[in-house]
Amino acid sequence: LHFSISGTLPSGQLSAIPWRRTGVKYTNNEAYFDVVEEVDAIIDKNGQTIFAEIQGYIDCCIKLSGMPDLSLSFMNPRLFDDVSFHPCVRFKRWESERILSFIPPDGNFRLMSYHVGSQSIVAIPIYVRHNLVLKSGEQSRLDITVGPKTTMGRSVEAVKLDICMPKAVTNCSLVVNQGKYTYDTVSVASTNSTLETTIDRVHFTISQMAVSGLKVNRLDMYGEKYKPFKGVKYVTKAGKFQIRM
Repeated sequence: LHFSISGTLPSGQLSAIPWRRTGVKYTNNEAYFDVVEEVDAIIDKNGQTIFAEIQGYIDCCIKLSGMPDLSLSFMNPRLFDDVSFHPCVRFKRWESERILSFIPPDGNFRLMSYHVGSQSIVAIPIYVRHNLVLKSGEQSRLDITVGPKTTMGRSVEAVKLDICMPKAVTNCSLVVNQGKYTYDTVSVASTNSTLETTIDRVHFTISQMAVSGLKVNRLDMYGEKYKPFKGVKYVTKAGKFQIRM
């Protein structure tokens, strides 16, 4: 029995690397890496950190011709407590040298996910100060101040507070120095009956900073002779970030 595989499969699909087709060609060869870290934290009413950890990941957009073999190294790879990789990563190289060695898929993919927290002190990048004055049978007052803390000079953007009010609160008069507010009497009502157990949900984004201190050292390419354009972006976001009051 004789048959031709090339007669049934399009050209360029056969490859020893299952996640990358052969014959990839680009006029502009580029490799972009986005390092994204989400801070999960619980802060008590005194401003002390009860719990804090970082869930991070590195997303890639790889547009490289041929069959490039990449090596990505970090300034401080010992930060990682736990990691998971795309199948393209050579795990033995990571175990021995803490270097990501891989032949990348073409296009967008998640190179790795990681966790920081169990062996590291997670720096909380913003502060939220609050003052709650309770008056029995009268109006109560809640003052909240938000600002940057450990951001290495980077701006904190897209700041949002979700404040869940207890059912005992029938009306709110809100004043903000910056930004805007909405008051939803339906979706934000809490099942709690006292103001002491009110919980905030905090959202924020900080560009060009990885709060763990993670930094890419260098990216080397083997197997191809051209010089690609390389770029790395860092972003820190709020994950499950709560403040107890």
